Amino acid sequence: MRRIASLFVVAAALPLAAAAQHNHAQPYAGQQARAVKALSDQQIADLRAGRGMGLALPAELNGYPGPMHVLELAGPLDLTPDQRQRTEALFAAMKAEAIPLGERLIADETALDLLFAEKRATLAAVDAASARIGATQAALRAAHLRYHLEMVALLTPEQVARYAALRGYGGGRRH
Repeated sequence: MRRIASLFVVAAALPLAAAAQHNHAQPYAGQQARAVKALSDQQIADLRAGRGMGLALPAELNGYPGPMHVLELAGPLDLTPDQRQRTEALFAAMKAEAIPLGERLIADETALDLLFAEKRATLAAVDAASARIGATQAALRAAHLRYHLEMVALLTPEQVARYAALRGYGGGRRH
């Protein structure tokens, strides 16, 4: 009886194992229909909206708050009217800088995609397109990080510590 039960378990598990292997063999299935193969629809929307997409995590997680989240927590942080106004200005400036960079990154990725789609990819063309993408990614990341630097300068050490606690980071460090 145990042998039959064991065989049943094995027989039931085989299709699941095969399905798991099947998924590993096709990790990009469906992505060939993307408008820009290297970017999901969500990533494109985030780039077009100037969202950070985790680009500023080194700042955020090391005690340098971001303007958007400071505005979200303005009440608990007890921002002064001047701090709020200056944070709103930083946030607007960050978006004004990040959105064109995001659009440029989408265009750069589209150009690389087209090299392959139109069968025009050469080593030189791919190297040049990749360098443009890298430069745009670096500029976009630096833009987001820069506003975290400016934001920490506007807050008191107590507000920075409170921000970290409210965001669930524990203590928080002021640099």
